Amino acid sequence: MEDPKNKKPGNQPINIELSEEVAEGVYSNLAMIAHSNSEFVIDFIRLMPGVPKAKVKSRVIVTPEHAQRLLAALKDNIDKYEKAFGKINPSGGTPQFPVSFGPAGEA
Repeated sequence: MEDPKNKKPGNQPINIELSEEVAEGVYSNLAMIAHSNSEFVIDFIRLMPGVPKAKVKSRVIVTPEHAQRLLAALKDNIDKYEKAFGKINPSGGTPQFPVSFGPAGEA
């Protein structure tokens, strides 16, 4: 058995809980990022076509160090995605959202 005095804080496993509500996720098609000297604020926004007002669906606030680790993790995951599924081709410029989802429905 391992002596608890020899355990280092960073070597203990983390038990992460994911509630059903959070596991469903929130769709976002726009993100805005702001920062101060001590934190980065990432707002995940859902912009609906034809609707002039967008809603922030989630806000995540992280330290600059964690923002840098997040950037590295995203880069690593994008590289893995492109290796498995092919290159992501950005459309360039500001995303253009359609004015509507398709033909207008009737009630």
